[in-house]
Amino acid sequence: MERPRRLRTSPAMRALVSETRIHPRDLVLPLFVKEGATEPIAIASMPGVVQHSEESLATAVREAAELGLGGVMLFGVPATRDAVGSGAVDPEGILNRAIRIAKDAAAGRTVVMADVCLDEFTDHGHCGVLDAAGEVDNDATNALYRTMAVAQAQAGVDVVAPSGMMDGQVAEIREALDEAGFTGVAILAYSAKYASAFFGPFREAVDSQLKGDRRTYQMDPANAREGLREADLDLLEGADMIMVKPAMSYLDVLRQVADRSSVPVAAYQVSGEYAMIEAAAANGWIDREAAIMESLIGIKRAGADVILTYFAAEVASKVAQQK
Repeated sequence: MERPRRLRTSPAMRALVSETRIHPRDLVLPLFVKEGATEPIAIASMPGVVQHSEESLATAVREAAELGLGGVMLFGVPATRDAVGSGAVDPEGILNRAIRIAKDAAAGRTVVMADVCLDEFTDHGHCGVLDAAGEVDNDATNALYRTMAVAQAQAGVDVVAPSGMMDGQVAEIREALDEAGFTGVAILAYSAKYASAFFGPFREAVDSQLKGDRRTYQMDPANAREGLREADLDLLEGADMIMVKPAMSYLDVLRQVADRSSVPVAAYQVSGEYAMIEAAAANGWIDREAAIMESLIGIKRAGADVILTYFAAEVASKVAQQK
């Protein structure tokens, strides 16, 4: 008679037969850098996460590289904003300066990625430019994404990550990068990005100016098949990696995307998912370390090759200690 419990009898036995493992190289650490900051600024809704100064960003990237993380994802927080997100395409804008700092600090030991989106840079907080009716203009936005991606490539980025959910954004960016001679810069497409309630703390992290919502371009949380269609389109347009965001509420979508994808699949454990674990742990309601690992294992088990998580450095440090 089969007795599966024989393989659960000790920590060593459980480790031996574990089907799913988290390695530091699976993890990408999102980092925020705030223009004009002279020291890290705490983000109240995300305990332990900060808006970095340019100096502390370099330190954080060096630590990420030393821990063996797969990459860092950069987000810029500009001092000034306008209707068309001019700071996003400025070679001396905060995000492009951050890329140069990160590349120098990484020294080839970890992958430097950057967000391609206008929401941090616009005074209305939307991911694109607005037309006369106040709606996001898809094609005009893609034109700016082209310029933004090339500016990031000129700054030295390894991977551009279009997150705005504009139709055709991947094809436009790929064409722009290739025409500018940056054929080696990869695209991580935010393919199935949902209009989620779990993005709330992120908006504090980037000082978002958004009023209203992004439901006309981000996806309806009720729709799974639509997420697969979006992923298929991004693959056809030349995405080198595709993403499901958020992760924990969309594990079914992640599993289906992973099953059909011919390229690596990423998932983003977003700010609200991070904040929930931290808040519950702070109240003594859950075991913090166990919950962190269980959440990441669940994302990995559902099919993610790469996980963006604010826990990345902490988890990598613990993995190193266990060796």
